[in-house]
Amino acid sequence: MSTHRSKTRAISIVAGLGIVALLAAGCTRGGDSGGDGGEDAAASSPGITDDSITLGITTPLSGATAGPGTCTVAGITAYFGAKNAEGGIEFGDGKTRTVEIEALDDAYDPQKAAANFEQLKDSVFAMTAGLGTPTNRAWREAAIDDEVPQALVMTGDPIFSDAEQSPWQLGFVPIYQNEGQAFGELLASSSDDHKVAILSQNDDFGEGYVEGFKKGIEGADNIEVVKELTYEATDTSVDAQLTELAATGADVFVNAMSITPLVISSLQKAQELGWLPSWFLPSNTSSPGAILEPGGAAAFPGVYTVAFAQSASAPTFADDEDGAAFLSELKEYADYPETPAFPHCVWSYQVGATLEQVFAKMTEPTRADFMTQLRSISDYTAPLMLEGAVVDTTEEGLPAVSSVVVQKYNGKGYASVDTWE
Repeated sequence: MSTHRSKTRAISIVAGLGIVALLAAGCTRGGDSGGDGGEDAAASSPGITDDSITLGITTPLSGATAGPGTCTVAGITAYFGAKNAEGGIEFGDGKTRTVEIEALDDAYDPQKAAANFEQLKDSVFAMTAGLGTPTNRAWREAAIDDEVPQALVMTGDPIFSDAEQSPWQLGFVPIYQNEGQAFGELLASSSDDHKVAILSQNDDFGEGYVEGFKKGIEGADNIEVVKELTYEATDTSVDAQLTELAATGADVFVNAMSITPLVISSLQKAQELGWLPSWFLPSNTSSPGAILEPGGAAAFPGVYTVAFAQSASAPTFADDEDGAAFLSELKEYADYPETPAFPHCVWSYQVGATLEQVFAKMTEPTRADFMTQLRSISDYTAPLMLEGAVVDTTEEGLPAVSSVVVQKYNGKGYASVDTWE
């Protein structure tokens, strides 16, 4: 694909998400600071000028994960759209810049994600917010080789928060092991005996949840894992696995899946089989409106997930000042008029707010200084965070957000729980 055709595709996708307003037609890239071509211009990294900074995103905007993927662009677009309307972001070097977004669709395909990175790397300052473990892993090593920040991406894979292995990376959401361990610890608080069945994605995503869950139940002699099965992210059905797991009679089901349609069909299949265990679902596939309602989750005795951010679908969200502002900005600047069904819209909005904290500390227009400042944010309460959750990028081996709250589905949304009910 030619450079001209690639650029046209990038703009068309961004426009489809309603963020064409963030693309400045006359933007000068490739390290030109917009000044007189002196030493400051030569020192600048690609994608930043005296007036603007450009961020790249590769994320699924089509296919089975398009719902959450679209949100990863919409939330950050809404945040910076509002800031741009106010005049831009003041950086630590004293300059005020607008923030532009270039987003490409990878359809949750690792090869497409890697190709998108290659297309964007020389024109953007940093990559951010993109969804997916296999897709982010696909270009992690290339980002390291090219010294391009892969910042606050939405994968719970711990490798992205290991500064030694990933010097140009940092994850945003809690690592999968943290979420799985929270599930295990909640179940371990029960005084009853439990049999557990597990279905996990056959990759680092699924393995992380299972590892964490088993750590959480370690030493609990009232809990028995009776069967474990896996599925591939490319599978179109898991009916066979559900049938086999239902035969165990397990009363608890750990469903570590990232593919939205498969979670819905799993909920439906379990009911068809007459198997009604309590469920543990990952935070990224637990949407009440997009997954639980169509899946008929109210039929089960309990559906649990974890969270660190407020849910936009909660009945009181729009009445809150911050919630109302978020919904208004999402509509105005990201052309996203409906209430988000997926938490990723709020998460990427929080990514934007966290990046603003980083920009405010940058004294040099370089990717190296960006990474230094990215790892210096401590105890920052981003907009729409649950009480007790903070952004802290100073802890080695942990993502920007590492604290989670376990919640139980109540038929409309979620309520926080401390013990097994």
